[in-house]
Amino acid sequence: MKKLIFCIVWAWLLAIGCYAENYPYRSDYLWVTVPDHAEWLYQVGERAHVEVQFYKYGIPIDCSVTYEIGDDMLSADAKGKLTLKNGRGIVDMGTRKKPGFRDLRLTATVDGKVYRHHIKVGFSVDKIEPYTKEPADFMDFWHNEIAEMRKTPLYYTKELAKEYCTDKVDCYLVKVQLNSQRQSVYAYLFYPKQAAKGACPVVLCPPGAGIKTIKDPLRHKYYAENGFIRMEMEIHGLDPRLPKATFDDISRAFGGKENGYLQNNIDSRDRYYMKRVYLSPIRCIDLLTCLPEWDGRNVVVQGGSQGGALSIVAAGLDSRVTQCIVNHPALSDMAAYAVGLTGGYPHLCNIPGIYTEDVLKTLPYYDVVNFARHVKAKTYMTWGYNDDTCPPTTSYAVWNTLKCEKEALLTPINEHWTSEATEYGHMEWAKAHLEH
Repeated sequence: MKKLIFCIVWAWLLAIGCYAENYPYRSDYLWVTVPDHAEWLYQVGERAHVEVQFYKYGIPIDCSVTYEIGDDMLSADAKGKLTLKNGRGIVDMGTRKKPGFRDLRLTATVDGKVYRHHIKVGFSVDKIEPYTKEPADFMDFWHNEIAEMRKTPLYYTKELAKEYCTDKVDCYLVKVQLNSQRQSVYAYLFYPKQAAKGACPVVLCPPGAGIKTIKDPLRHKYYAENGFIRMEMEIHGLDPRLPKATFDDISRAFGGKENGYLQNNIDSRDRYYMKRVYLSPIRCIDLLTCLPEWDGRNVVVQGGSQGGALSIVAAGLDSRVTQCIVNHPALSDMAAYAVGLTGGYPHLCNIPGIYTEDVLKTLPYYDVVNFARHVKAKTYMTWGYNDDTCPPTTSYAVWNTLKCEKEALLTPINEHWTSEATEYGHMEWAKAHLEH
């Protein structure tokens, strides 16, 4: 069942202000954009009209607004000016001939400062299809890689992380070896206090993009407080206890656009950096399912952005996964930009000349839409329309590809964020859908 959340009540915006890039925290100025379809969705051929409102201190401002309109993440193909009267005006966004999203990008200069806002609306979104096709040997390739990884016996170290233990939760830092090269990943493992043998479903949480520590490990402690064993992992083999300055140095050295891990050996299916990254959740599930406290039935993967992508990868490759909970998955339809269509993070189109023949051969083996075709686990997915990191076009490309039992939470106003309430709702959904 789909649930649609659409809310622009100002009190709500203030409550989530610290998360909402759309509405800067404690700003004197406020944009409000209201499509004439409450769900922000239209059919191909329908014209979309958006009422634009602009306020200072909650008082309507009469000013001139310039705007551009373009397809999702692509260059503008229409421009115009709008004079707000009593702080309001209407923009005709036109329509689309094919399924997808249009983006209205607004700019106002007031009191010598520039203020920007944007809103995306969708057209026949249930018919959005990915550009990326699945290679004939896609699953054979990945099953062979998993088998190769498992030639190295599962080995990990585990030590108590007292700094993250509470009166209800025990926390351990684990280091999991991935392969014969002794490459590893680190993770924090959270248990319910005095967890009984065979009592706990397990949850694997892969990280968002970047070279960074495991951020605020206790932020999802409510999973362990509700009976789950939860693993918060990283992907680079870097001890999360390293100082932030060290992570910053490493990121500057190896995380740039010209040499970032997402581009490292991207011209080779076999040598691409992301190969061991995609295998790492499988190895972590190997660990989780050998824990004596695991209930023997429930394996949940949950993450957002890159973490959402890796959750779908794990669910597509590993039949042990019973639930897949995802926010705005990255790494989806990445090659679409090469033919002038909307593509997903990491937006390789920003690197001139990257779409070589070899890169275009590699990308389908790592594109999330191809893993989505093989997901059989119950799936819960949420995404926003105003997202410019993982655009809604690619989220729908993934969603429409999934053939499993699935449920969506649509939050149109969201950019690349989810609220704490939505995050907690993921745990509640997982708990309600456990196998007994």
